[in-house]
Amino acid sequence: MVERSTAPYGSWKSPITTDLITRGGVRLGEVRVDGDDLYWLEGRAAEAGRNVIVRRAGDGSVSDVTPEGFNVRTRVHEYGGGAYAVHNGVVFFSNWDDQRIYRRDPNGDIAPITPEPSIPAGDRYADGRIAPGGRFMVCVRERHFEDREAQNEIIAVPTDGGSEPRVIVTGHDFYSFPRISPDGTRIAWTAWNHPNMPWDGTELWQARLAQDGTVSEAEQVTGGMTESIFQPEWSPDGTLHFISDKTGWWNLYRLDGDGERGLCSIDAESGEPQWVFGQSTYCFLPDGRIVLKLTQHGEDRLTLLDPRLEVITGIQVGYTAIGSLGSRDNTVYMTAASSTEPPAVVELAESGATKIVRRSLDADVDATYISEPTAIDFPTSDDGVAHALYYAPVNPDFVAPEGELPPLIVISHGGPTGATSSSLSLGAQFWTSRGFAVVDVNYRGSTGYGRAYREMLKGRWGVVDTDDCINAAKHLVANGAADGERLAIRGGSAGGYTTLCALTFHDVFAAGASYYGVADAERLATDTHKFESRYLDGLIGPYPEKRDLYRQRSPIDYADRLSCPLIIFQGLEDKIVPPSQAEAMVEALRSKGLLFAYVPFEGEQHGFRRAENIRRSLEAELYFYGRIFGFQPADEIEPVEIENLGQGV
Repeated sequence: MVERSTAPYGSWKSPITTDLITRGGVRLGEVRVDGDDLYWLEGRAAEAGRNVIVRRAGDGSVSDVTPEGFNVRTRVHEYGGGAYAVHNGVVFFSNWDDQRIYRRDPNGDIAPITPEPSIPAGDRYADGRIAPGGRFMVCVRERHFEDREAQNEIIAVPTDGGSEPRVIVTGHDFYSFPRISPDGTRIAWTAWNHPNMPWDGTELWQARLAQDGTVSEAEQVTGGMTESIFQPEWSPDGTLHFISDKTGWWNLYRLDGDGERGLCSIDAESGEPQWVFGQSTYCFLPDGRIVLKLTQHGEDRLTLLDPRLEVITGIQVGYTAIGSLGSRDNTVYMTAASSTEPPAVVELAESGATKIVRRSLDADVDATYISEPTAIDFPTSDDGVAHALYYAPVNPDFVAPEGELPPLIVISHGGPTGATSSSLSLGAQFWTSRGFAVVDVNYRGSTGYGRAYREMLKGRWGVVDTDDCINAAKHLVANGAADGERLAIRGGSAGGYTTLCALTFHDVFAAGASYYGVADAERLATDTHKFESRYLDGLIGPYPEKRDLYRQRSPIDYADRLSCPLIIFQGLEDKIVPPSQAEAMVEALRSKGLLFAYVPFEGEQHGFRRAENIRRSLEAELYFYGRIFGFQPADEIEPVEIENLGQGV
């Protein structure tokens, strides 16, 4: 047995380096099946965050479909998703630079099929599906103007690019999931209006679809202001299925001749918050059975639903984070991960055997350095209970000095309508393998625990999420799992807002890291994109009627209360939380003489995608904590300028 070295928490040397995280790592998503071919999307940090369509052909060969110079990513809703579609070997995709749809033929020829927009990147397309016969595709178009709000519609686009796209559905503020029946005669879609977000209330519509792409006899099937509809899909026999949370949980239904029929009534979630397009949590097998994802207690599981027998059985696949389901015959494809396995594109055979098609990491990680999460529930404010995943510090090479407790990093996920995942995250293992404890909080408002839990954040953003992060830390300190004097909180976007609220309005944490976080709630309400422009109506209150409440919830207005060190990271091309938010916070911190660091990144949007910036942000954050908590990181790190450091911590 190798003797373990004694070293302070935070200073342990780890093989989980920033180079490992970015060097061979890719983001995987949007699995598509076309004949014998399997497609997926790879986000490559090593290629400046470029998204590439990859194909595994029927003979097993794997190749890139989109060459250098193309980045498969759409800006609809700014978050994108649903960036490509495939039909008989022809690939249609949105290109990041100009946002036009391009057609890539099997011989490799690539050409745009949508016209030049009137303003740069003014027309954006997402969630496309090709009609039987391949003459046209339907998709969501978001058209931008210089002097008014963007317009969202469903359009039909001739696949040869020979004529202009035609608007076929309009009148609502937002659309998603345009889906064509197998015989091409009907189309379904979801729609919603301000101030709703898609997880608040959506409508399910269907209509007749002509061979030229025109729509008639449109009717609302179900849904409304207080019912969220997710993923309408046509079964092979032409029956419309959909997911609804009308019972308080996102469960699966189908539309029969005599109305709706629930197929799986269970206190678990099959839907997800529609932050991006193209999500898929169920798929059909040829005999009518349905492979369905269920989320329960913070973990995903795969099930097999037989609607004829009204029987649902579990499928043991060994994965606890599952997404992007698709099928061919009796074979199912998906993205999947577990607490010890990184995300991968996985093939599930009819026998139940699984095969990894593509791993998100090229390098193997020694399992002895991996900290597996423990799901915890803990008491919080208003006699509530919140949820989290706790990771203990793990490193087989080191032990801490006797009596020392580890520093704790509290992670507040983004959204805030979102959830943390049990998927292996090298970002979390970066910290635990260096001697930090980590708790990833599914605060009230998170998804995966039913609509009632999700709506606990309504009108209380910046309050209950902050309370839950604080109480997660207090719970672990009380149980001897963390040093109460060395507590840090970090988060991105909405998680950055929770971080800033915790540091400004409370005196629990000793340090924090905000990644493109919201500092000024009022500015976010008046300076953001269409999709989220009324989001805060539900999270805080109608603006400007509740302007005083916005001011009360804005850390920027109370920067003088912030008494602990803070590091801020910001992409300078962020359209969701503009750099003005970070810059205003920096000026307030500077004018107050408070201790902080600011690390901006040219060319980054909302969420860092470039390898060099991912490396720099993690290393800078570690360096910052080392200076604040009094340990020397084992890594060689370029120092970060910390303003007002001479004034003490």
